Amino acid sequence: MDNHRPLVQIKHLSKRFDKHTAVLDDISLNLYKSDVGAFIGPSGTGKSTLLRCLNYLTIPDKGTITIDGLTVDARRHTAAEVRKLRTHTAMVFQNYNLFKNKTAVQNVMEALMIVHNKSKHEAKETALHWLAKVGMLDRQDYYPSKLSGGQQQRVAIARALAVNPSVLLLDEPTSALDPELVGDVLNTIKELAKEGITMILVTHEISFAREVANRIIFMEGGKIAADGTPEEILINPENPRLVQFLKHVK
Repeated sequence: MDNHRPLVQIKHLSKRFDKHTAVLDDISLNLYKSDVGAFIGPSGTGKSTLLRCLNYLTIPDKGTITIDGLTVDARRHTAAEVRKLRTHTAMVFQNYNLFKNKTAVQNVMEALMIVHNKSKHEAKETALHWLAKVGMLDRQDYYPSKLSGGQQQRVAIARALAVNPSVLLLDEPTSALDPELVGDVLNTIKELAKEGITMILVTHEISFAREVANRIIFMEGGKIAADGTPEEILINPENPRLVQFLKHVK
């Protein structure tokens, strides 16, 4: 695709969960191929909601989302459009969401066979490729109960990448992990960033966001309060609220 055209284009996106509180308030944002955009900010400012709106796990009230040339309008979308939009993204959740009764390789194969109609042989080849990529090939036959949280999250990342999404969405991928298990997952995401995989992530790991992202988006009160390079946002912040936030998290 044309690298000068945004891969992800969000226009005037809004979401309310009751009449009074806008969780997302007129959000507009462009991200380009190979961008890694990290959303930071206080809890409850709409970061995870925005991520879930990108694949319609949460349905926005208004605005449009365009991913890889496909536009879905919140006010007049069809189920078919949402299904197609979802084929352009894959989500990695905080709590891994693996099937407990399936091995690591079966977890990665599942969507390839059920959703993408791949043969068992083709699905397994793809699954093994991505498990190797995230350093989990030697655990391919392990069930989730035999894997650490960090290992489960790496399997979840392999599962997401196996369906070849345009954009990988990561919702606080390390927040459920014990501190000593965070490093492996962060290193995996760093390696994917080096390979040019487009990612949008919500994270509380500010030092990680600085290392892995080329765009940092600071959200406050359902709005984008600051958006720029890691240097602009984290090293030389100008927004007073951002300065205050960073003092508390560094």
